[in-house]
Amino acid sequence: MKAARTKTPRKPVLKKPSNTSLKDPVGVYCRVRPLGFQDQESCIEVISETTVQIHPPDGYRIFRNGEYRETQYTFKEVFGALVTQKSLFDVVAKPLVEDLIRGKNGLLFTYGVTGSGKTHTMTGSPGDGGLLPRCLDMIFNSIGPLQAKRFVFKLDDKNGVDVQCEVDALLERQKRDAMPIPKTPSGKRQIDPEFADMISVQDHCRVEGVDEDNVYGVFVSYIEIYNNYIYDLLEEIPFDPIKPKPPQSKILREDQNHNMYVIGCTEVEVKSTEEAFEVFWRGQKKRRIANTQLNRESSRSHSVFVIKLAQAPLDADGDNVLQEREQITLSQLSLVDLAGSERTNRTKAEGNRLREAGNINQSLMTLRTCIEVLRENQMYGTNKMVPYRDSKLTHLFKNYFDGEGKVRMIVCVNPKAEDYEESLQVMRFAEMTQEVEVARPVDKPLCGLTPGRRFKNQAFKDELSRKLEVRGGPINGGSEEQSVIEMLLQNFPTLPSCELLDVNDDQTLPRLIEVLEKRHRMRQMLSEEFTRNVLGFKTMLQEFDSSVVSKENYAQGKLTEKEKMISGQKMEIERLEKRIKTLEYKIEILEKTTTIYEEDKRNLQQELESKSQKLQRQASDKRRLEARLQGMVTETTMKWEKECERRVAAKQLEMQNKLWVKDEKLKQLKAIVTEPKTEKPERPSREKDREKAFQRSVSPPPAPNAPAVRLRHRRSRSAGERWVDHKPPSNVPTETVMQPHVPHAITVAAANEKALAKCDKYMLTHQELASDGEIETKLIKGDVYKTRGGGQAVQFTEIETLKQESPTGRKRRSSPSSSTPPEDAAESEWTDVETRCSVAVEMRAGSNLGPGYQHHAQPKRRKP
Repeated sequence: MKAARTKTPRKPVLKKPSNTSLKDPVGVYCRVRPLGFQDQESCIEVISETTVQIHPPDGYRIFRNGEYRETQYTFKEVFGALVTQKSLFDVVAKPLVEDLIRGKNGLLFTYGVTGSGKTHTMTGSPGDGGLLPRCLDMIFNSIGPLQAKRFVFKLDDKNGVDVQCEVDALLERQKRDAMPIPKTPSGKRQIDPEFADMISVQDHCRVEGVDEDNVYGVFVSYIEIYNNYIYDLLEEIPFDPIKPKPPQSKILREDQNHNMYVIGCTEVEVKSTEEAFEVFWRGQKKRRIANTQLNRESSRSHSVFVIKLAQAPLDADGDNVLQEREQITLSQLSLVDLAGSERTNRTKAEGNRLREAGNINQSLMTLRTCIEVLRENQMYGTNKMVPYRDSKLTHLFKNYFDGEGKVRMIVCVNPKAEDYEESLQVMRFAEMTQEVEVARPVDKPLCGLTPGRRFKNQAFKDELSRKLEVRGGPINGGSEEQSVIEMLLQNFPTLPSCELLDVNDDQTLPRLIEVLEKRHRMRQMLSEEFTRNVLGFKTMLQEFDSSVVSKENYAQGKLTEKEKMISGQKMEIERLEKRIKTLEYKIEILEKTTTIYEEDKRNLQQELESKSQKLQRQASDKRRLEARLQGMVTETTMKWEKECERRVAAKQLEMQNKLWVKDEKLKQLKAIVTEPKTEKPERPSREKDREKAFQRSVSPPPAPNAPAVRLRHRRSRSAGERWVDHKPPSNVPTETVMQPHVPHAITVAAANEKALAKCDKYMLTHQELASDGEIETKLIKGDVYKTRGGGQAVQFTEIETLKQESPTGRKRRSSPSSSTPPEDAAESEWTDVETRCSVAVEMRAGSNLGPGYQHHAQPKRRKP
């Protein structure tokens, strides 16, 4: 339903699922109640058969600053104030009754504000019955002669039905008839006279095409939902005038077909419209109503009248019900009269009435919420949970919206201006409800027996009677013959008294003989008539047998043809089954191949992902390494730039000092040559210090004393002393001027037994990183001994350390005195370094310092 007024455009409707062909939308109809007074202001106007227009009343427009908006709403059909109950029933409820008899479920409920005519639409009034009595009348008009005997169908406690045989049903009927009827305040078995006309003025409409080979049973139940509790209105509670018992609430359960039902609810089997409406009216008296400001008899609860129809096929002979539970079909039609939604400020409700109104509005709000969620899930493809369990009303009808069945809603509106706000909310809810779709019910499968079983024996009897009448010999005696026989039997003489009281009595015996002769003649007549009838009946039976034989022969020929056809179809079925098996085998092979390929695909994808992750890690490691190397290069570059600048500055200062010393000496020489006798002026102490430093730098310093060397006893080379030079492959070449050298040595990368057996000495070259960042080489020496087991052992004796240092990074051996200027301190440090280098390069060629080195000092070189 779409509104015709101009408003904000709604969200675009998404594409609905592909199975919408199997679903039908909820049918929403609108019924407008007549106004109570002729001059009363109306806010609802019927535009067409499907459209109504609602406009705000005058006071509402003044209150809303003159805003005036007319809104149109479209329904499946709109019924005006003058519509009859029959017209409404034919359009709305009649299709639901037809589906009920065909084994399909249905739901019909009336919705609207208080005083809008919901109960009148459902129940009706005297002389004009509503939807409920008309539904009952149509059901019994359709299945009246086809109903099973009472208690043949028996409902169980799990919302199912069983079939009993005729004997069990008879015993059940006798047991129920013997039970005393409980005395209750509502124990009257007669319908009130004022409502008797509701069921006596029906139009006797019926469903066409009812299956006559089925037997039917109708069960009704009546419940109400009051304050979100379920009560059974048909429950017979023994009346206790001293301490009356309150009614007990019932519980909802779900059966094996996912249908909701009320546990322990009274379900009465009815056989006529009058009996069913009597049960309804007995429960209607217990329904909770109250007098409010809006309605004299306002419904304070939701009432649900459930009609269950059980049907089962007859057996092959058409005499008894088929005793198979799988063939039983149970369908139900729920007629719901909802309580009216209302605002408490209008009803002036207090106390219990206020609590009732709150529960009513809460349950109706839950119904709206469920409809909204269903609509959103169906239109937008979402999967939100529908809150059915928030209210007993929505929980009871859960299976209608989630399962199969038709759902119809009659929106009752009161056109008076005071109900404008409530009517607007009702219209919006109806607009949303009309977009919800419910699964279409499917047809029930047939039992598979031959149709026409019920009247097969009756047709045989009628045909036999007709033939007997034609031949003048009816099966049970024709009307004429039957009257003759009855007349003879009625005129059959009785025996007179046979007692002889007198010897001379000559009348008793003749009279007795006459009566006996007369009886004998009548008996002969009856015997002849009986013989004639027997012969006629035998002749008719022979003719009938011949006709039956001919028909059987014809049927046998037809049966033979059908059997041939069936055999051909069986062969075709076998061929198709073989083909199906072949295709299933191929499909199984393809599925296995697909599974293998999918597994390979998953493995390859995992491998690809792992390699991609590895490449990403390598790329990230490479980037980090590049960044680290770039930082190291930058740091080293800056470090060496500063070192070079420092060295250049020191060199420039040194050269300036040398030039200054030379200039001073030249000046002194010049002064000596030009003025030999002049007294030599005394130079400043600073110049003296610089001259001393210069002299130290230009004159070779005395050779320092060589460090004492611990002499060891060495074997002569002539004795065959040989060394094993063990150099691991992980050693880094130092590129120094002086390298360790061992003559006549066997160089190995790993110690082995053969090399140790040929040598007497062992030397291991070991490298490690010193604390200042330079490489430190250690020469670990030892003697080789033979063991008792024939092997070799090494005993380490000494360690030589070779270290490479930078002159600028080494600490000075002795700090200059505090009186020495910075320039002299730098010059003395440099001079001390040069002195040590000059001492270091001296070596004694003939000295025997051991096989590790041909010198006694450590090699040193500057950093580049």
